[in-house]
Amino acid sequence: MNSSSSVSASPSASSASSASSRSSHVLAPLGWDEEWEAAFSSYGAQGLLPGRVVRVDRGQCDVVTGDGTVRADTAFVTPHDPLRVVCTGDWVAVDPAGNTPRYARACLPRRTAFVRSTSSKRSEGQILAANVDHAVIAVSLAVELDLARIERFLALAWESGAQPVVVLTKADLVPDPATLAHLVHDVETSAPGVPVLTVSARDGAGVDVLTAVVAGGTSVLIGQSGAGKSTLANALLGEDVMDVRATRDVDGKGRHTTTTRNLLALPGGGVLIDTPGLRGVGLWDAGSGVGQVFSEIEEFAEDCRFHDCAHESEPGCAVLEAVETGALPERRLESYRKLLRENRRIVAKTDARLRAEIRKDWKRKGAMGKAAMEAKRGGGRPF
Repeated sequence: MNSSSSVSASPSASSASSASSRSSHVLAPLGWDEEWEAAFSSYGAQGLLPGRVVRVDRGQCDVVTGDGTVRADTAFVTPHDPLRVVCTGDWVAVDPAGNTPRYARACLPRRTAFVRSTSSKRSEGQILAANVDHAVIAVSLAVELDLARIERFLALAWESGAQPVVVLTKADLVPDPATLAHLVHDVETSAPGVPVLTVSARDGAGVDVLTAVVAGGTSVLIGQSGAGKSTLANALLGEDVMDVRATRDVDGKGRHTTTTRNLLALPGGGVLIDTPGLRGVGLWDAGSGVGQVFSEIEEFAEDCRFHDCAHESEPGCAVLEAVETGALPERRLESYRKLLRENRRIVAKTDARLRAEIRKDWKRKGAMGKAAMEAKRGGGRPF
């Protein structure tokens, strides 16, 4: 073998190496690292380019690559499973320049995924954002706090694998420091282990703190319409990129100024995925997320007499005792029960074994209720 041929790279290998180096440089601010590069290596050997999806729209997606932003067809990354459909934040392998049309050929395995259930009767999961480090939950102080809704958002955030952050927006509308502190305390009680920040995009108060939190990673901005997400996104970006409209005076709700999910690079480092306002926030297999939101209840439950205690009327229930003593707000327990029931119903729709267990439990409780009524009327023996 000629010695020069043993050390010289082939034109195709040299081209692939050059493309890889260029991609690493351009994509690093978007989160590209050695682990993503290793996961992509087999696609690189096929001549494909790595890129991050910044927008998905009508069978097409915008992908930032080492060669710039390209428009790619999503036919190969839109499987029948809705949880595997390409989404903003995904890393994909796309055709190189010269292919017409260009396709996104494959998605790299996700590290995290923010999922909710759809409002359709099919009860499918919907991916809102992929590969997210922080889930920034925007909550407006212009309307009365809905702590139960915040807990619902938090359950989805914890389940996604991201670190939740609650941002109370429009803080300038609460000028009294004592009142603002009281509102923050209420949210902190409902969000154990979660940073709670107050921000006013109008005067810039608190924006620097949030900027430091989201720098260096990928953050998804979620919340109801009218929560001030687009205004907050513009404050973080340092320019008016997102359209902003006034909320309705009658109910404080917004008008869906954001209609697609967009990934935007932040000037201070990191990237932000802005999402449309969510009016429905259904859980999707978020059992562990619910447990983290209500971690104090699960700690109390460790002292219950029965390991399978439902915290309803069982003797020796440490959770009910905590409610009686005031150590646990009854509202928290009710919210916990509601989210667990909802999550169990969602999971049961895709799990035949769990459906059978639920039906069995319903029959058992129905029989117990019937027997108790008969005993009360003197027609049977009490338990």
